Amino acid sequence: MKFEDMKALQIIQPGEVAITEIPRPELKPEEVLVKIKYVGFCGSDLNTYSGKNPMVKLPVIPGHETGGVIDAVGAAVPAHIVTGISCTVNPYTACGSCPSCRNGRPNACQFNQTFGVQRNGAMCEYIAVPWNKVIPDAAVSPRDFCLVEPMSVGFHAVDRAKVSDLDIVMVIGCGMIGVGAIVRAALRGAKVIAVDVDNNKLALAKQLGATCGINSATENVHERLQAITGNAGPDVVIEAVGAPPTYRMAIDEVAFTGRVVCIGYAKTEIAFETKYFVQKELDIRGSRNAMPEDFRAVMEYLKRGVCPNEKLISGIYPPEQAQDALEKWKANPGQVFRILIAF
Repeated sequence: MKFEDMKALQIIQPGEVAITEIPRPELKPEEVLVKIKYVGFCGSDLNTYSGKNPMVKLPVIPGHETGGVIDAVGAAVPAHIVTGISCTVNPYTACGSCPSCRNGRPNACQFNQTFGVQRNGAMCEYIAVPWNKVIPDAAVSPRDFCLVEPMSVGFHAVDRAKVSDLDIVMVIGCGMIGVGAIVRAALRGAKVIAVDVDNNKLALAKQLGATCGINSATENVHERLQAITGNAGPDVVIEAVGAPPTYRMAIDEVAFTGRVVCIGYAKTEIAFETKYFVQKELDIRGSRNAMPEDFRAVMEYLKRGVCPNEKLISGIYPPEQAQDALEKWKANPGQVFRILIAF
């Protein structure tokens, strides 16, 4: 490896990961050079590896859940951003002129390019990014910073639902994004019902603030919900799976005049009893990515020291073992929260 080159991990084609050398980025005046310490594999990376991500163009450097250290700053970077501080990076782009950006919601930019999907990601030794995309905090470790982006997506969904302490909130799916929704809804004082097919995830959901858990593989979800909610149904349902049965469950079970927030991407078309949209006068909202304030809210939560971070990290691997890690996740998708690659 040349001095000016650096190690990077690429998904070459479905089922094939390789370590390669790419040029170390040159720092521009308004950029920050981040030395990457850890990067999380997320569901979109697993879909890329499995050949199920239609938005990605291979080969690609994956990774958008980052934890690193500010290594250098350009001449035009504000003075409050200093070297040696741990940080994460906002992995989304915003064009500034589409309807979403004009409406103050750049997280849903029509032309967004997320790290590791529409453009190369962060699974390399260094990345150079505009200074306003760097989110530093010396009180959060680079490892724990990898939890911020995925949890922030769940935090954002709760904000989209306008959850308050008067609400009963059902979160379907207790992966990392669902976990974020459970934590945020509980922090807002809501009663939270977690739904999943894995008892271990349901137990962790209770540790993170859920009042109760329902195993949808072994229990009658409708009967349990009716008993818990006094036959009313939950005020809010957050769908964090992306499957036809869970989407239909959200519409069927939400209370009259309730709110349904959709995070999961379904792989196929879904048939609904659309009469419920009207009869229940539902608010059905999408939720995409996260806003900077969602990132900050997750960071403040992590700094409280009450999050069982160790239970959310299923394994840490060097880049050379990334393919093995992805194969293990592919074989047992329900058993993994987050896999980190350590540089």
